[in-house]
Amino acid sequence: MTTYDGPRAAHRTRRPALAAGLGALLCLASLSAAPSAAARTGTVPSRTAHPGAARPVAPRPTTAAEARTAAYLASIRNEPRLLRGFFRHLPKGGDLHNHLSGAVRTEYLIELAGEDGLCVDTATLTAVVPPCGPGARPAADARTDRAFHDAIVRAWSMQDFPAGQSGHDHFFDTFNKFGEVPWRHRGKLLAQVADSAAAQNQFYLETMVTPASDGARQLAAEVGWDPDLAALHAKLVAGGRLDKVVADARKEADDGDAEFRTAARCGTSRPRPGCALTVRWISQVNRGSSPERVFTQLALGMRLAERDSRFVAVNLVQPEDWDSSLAGYSLQMRMVQYLRTVYPKAHVTLHAGELTPGLVKPEDLAFHIAQAVDIAGADRIGHGVDLVHEDHWQQTARTMADRQTAVEVPFTSNAQILGVRGADHPFDTYRAHGVPVVLATDDPGVSRTDISHEYQYAAQTYGLTYPELKDLARASLQYAFLPGPGLWSGNPTRDGYRPAAACAGQLPGSGHAPGTACRHLLATSPKAAVQWRQEAAGAAFEKLFA
Repeated sequence: MTTYDGPRAAHRTRRPALAAGLGALLCLASLSAAPSAAARTGTVPSRTAHPGAARPVAPRPTTAAEARTAAYLASIRNEPRLLRGFFRHLPKGGDLHNHLSGAVRTEYLIELAGEDGLCVDTATLTAVVPPCGPGARPAADARTDRAFHDAIVRAWSMQDFPAGQSGHDHFFDTFNKFGEVPWRHRGKLLAQVADSAAAQNQFYLETMVTPASDGARQLAAEVGWDPDLAALHAKLVAGGRLDKVVADARKEADDGDAEFRTAARCGTSRPRPGCALTVRWISQVNRGSSPERVFTQLALGMRLAERDSRFVAVNLVQPEDWDSSLAGYSLQMRMVQYLRTVYPKAHVTLHAGELTPGLVKPEDLAFHIAQAVDIAGADRIGHGVDLVHEDHWQQTARTMADRQTAVEVPFTSNAQILGVRGADHPFDTYRAHGVPVVLATDDPGVSRTDISHEYQYAAQTYGLTYPELKDLARASLQYAFLPGPGLWSGNPTRDGYRPAAACAGQLPGSGHAPGTACRHLLATSPKAAVQWRQEAAGAAFEKLFA
């Protein structure tokens, strides 16, 4: 099984650079600032409950190392350069909401377009296949024509997008403009994105791709639509037709694996940092398509998740506010509900509630998150921005808390697409209700941002302390779709991050080596193994403040 888990040596070589880089910043700031509230009390404070909250998050004890780190963070709150260094080096677990084509740097997409001999329509700045006819010019011209290059960057990303204007249409249009590029080089794209995640001190990535798109489209057209979902699924699998598309998707993944390992130099004496990252795929489904195609893509993704451990889940993508998306939303939730009975081992995470008043009619704000949770039974929710506009939203939040249904929060994306930021974002509301929250990037290449910015934004906007940030990073692995038991017992969002019995008192930084039971857990559970890397990095990070 290819997992993109690189040699341990590749991970070890990053620590001296981390210590040296942040150590230089530490020399510029005093640690004598008054400790934060968390440092004085020795607990992580609970959030102030929103009216109707089910339960605030319980405080947990903080360690002396956490208190020192919290005090340093408080002391540099007015030092932008030091803050950027702190958040870049902060261990940040994993990214669970990431679209591969939108995650890669725009400059790299332009470079690949030039290498592939693609053209760019000069009126729309859309990448098109050669030959370059009238009104188009080679993408390779961007190497020497800076104005052309910068114009493409602005068209393919949110670079220089005017403040105060709605970025919704421009954001989603970027994918149509550069869409001819990414599908050709999944492995190369992953190598660049994995390097970026590793540079941000992350250890895990779940990224979205569309597997065997042409095969799924053809199969859906052949089968057609049948409102009897069981009968429709039977038609898909009859004669091994769906299995043929599954095989095509696995071959596509094999080719991507090979391209990744070559581009990232994995297994050589000079592996790139991304080789050390653990990566899993999420199959994305185009929610704006015909019902038969949506169902076929869902069935394909869930069948893949049960047959190939590289794939873990499905997700519905494309704008939730499109007329076709709105019209088909409830039917699609029922599709997922049915397919979960056929493929019970496949995970589901759904874009739901990526809406705001004015973007859609009031009645369309009333139920999307609730149906994703109650009907589709989603394991995680992406965005969830319109929570408080939904009918009976407090009950939905309580259900999410009880089931540990995490919400994936990409702050920059929510601000650029929906104009939602600060107090208008339900971040604190989810936390007040005990709903697990994980920070994510969404499309950092398009957004021109990174995961460090998301953590810094959360800290500065919502007044989070270092232990709270540390627990957000832990949540990004706790609610990942990696198999196996984790390092934490019970419901860590509700009860605090307390080690499971096998590793109690033996976590990195405790001064005690893991015993037999803990070593067995780490050897047999992919989730626990990645969580251990996060804890080891956290302990090393906190030592810098001793």
